[in-house]
Amino acid sequence: MPPSSFPELTQQTSRQLAPYRTTQSATMQGFSAMAAGALADGALGQKQKELIALGISVSQRCSACIGFHTKALQRLGATRAEFEETLNVAVYMGGRPSLMYAAEALQAWEQFAAPPPAA
Repeated sequence: MPPSSFPELTQQTSRQLAPYRTTQSATMQGFSAMAAGALADGALGQKQKELIALGISVSQRCSACIGFHTKALQRLGATRAEFEETLNVAVYMGGRPSLMYAAEALQAWEQFAAPPPAA
C-alpha cells in the first residue's frame, strides 16, 4: 500500500534517520560522500543520474527512495514526460511489480508538484 503522503514520508524518514546519522556518523558520512560522487556532473548530468536512481527505486520497490528522488527531480527541473519515460524503462525491466511502484511514483510526482496546503 503506498504512503498517503510522499512529502510526509520523506520528512519522517529524514527525522527517523537523524539519530542514526549521529550515532553512526562514519557510515553516514561515507554514504553521503558516495552519493555526492555518484551524482556529480560528469558524462551524465545530475538530472540524468536522478532519473536512473528513480528507475532503480521503482524496480527495488522502495517508497521512500521514490519520494526522495522524485523531489530531487522536480528541484532539478525534470519534466513529467522525462519522469514517465523513466518509469517506462523501470516497468520494462521489472514487470508488474515495478508497474505498481510506478503508480506510487506518479502519486509522488503529483504530491511534490502540488502547492503546500494552506496553514
